[in-house]
Amino acid sequence: MCLIAIALSSHPAYRLIIAANRDEFYSRPTTAIDFWDDYPDILAGRDLQSRGTWLGISRRGRIAAVTNYRDPSSMTPWGKSRGQLVKDFLAGDQAPDNYLAGVKQQRDQYSGFNLMTGDPDQIWWYSNKSSAIVRLSPGIHAVSNHLLNTPWPKTETLKHKLLTLIGGKNVIEPYEILDLLFDPAPAPDDRLPDTGVSLEWERALSPIFVTSPGYGTRCSSVILVDAKKRLKFCERTFITDRNCPKPGDTRCFELQLP
Repeated sequence: MCLIAIALSSHPAYRLIIAANRDEFYSRPTTAIDFWDDYPDILAGRDLQSRGTWLGISRRGRIAAVTNYRDPSSMTPWGKSRGQLVKDFLAGDQAPDNYLAGVKQQRDQYSGFNLMTGDPDQIWWYSNKSSAIVRLSPGIHAVSNHLLNTPWPKTETLKHKLLTLIGGKNVIEPYEILDLLFDPAPAPDDRLPDTGVSLEWERALSPIFVTSPGYGTRCSSVILVDAKKRLKFCERTFITDRNCPKPGDTRCFELQLP
């Protein structure tokens, strides 16, 4: 997952709204969102290389997501899979802040990440590039490949789009948020971050929806949890054609959370 926006207690009808894009190498094998055979309570897409995930929920209402922190100079090639952090939280029973405290003790075993854990009423954030474990306040938050709410063009644009959408509607349909996530407009050069990659890569990675040779947005995801804890989780996958990315399948699941 390389871009995620979270609206927490920001709409009278919805406890939680999540909008997210997963950027990954096109060659990395992946399965679409479904319940897992080996962990039947987990609903998520799955990375078949490391067997973890980037965003998922459990039938008990546990929610977790991870993004990479972009800093080529501090990569840990031998490190553990960051997607396992999401899977382990979803499969476990620790309180979200306690889980992140445990992860913090192992922070040097991973390349840079942002990890969010919680449930429809509370979301916590931790990055191994920061010392803080933070409970998100009510409002709209976003994270890409830097720290929480770093004002990159893509995070600020998605937050604004989401705020505009939810501010004007009583009922929100998943496809409306999926459409927000399909935005390939790059940021202007004078607003690009400097994360240690080339200017060409900064440009390519700057849109909400990334397209480039061999790497780009593989799927968009939406989670909606209403006031009665009815959850919708939708994922739209994409055909990996860099010249004209085309939506593939869209899968939606509905659950009543406890």
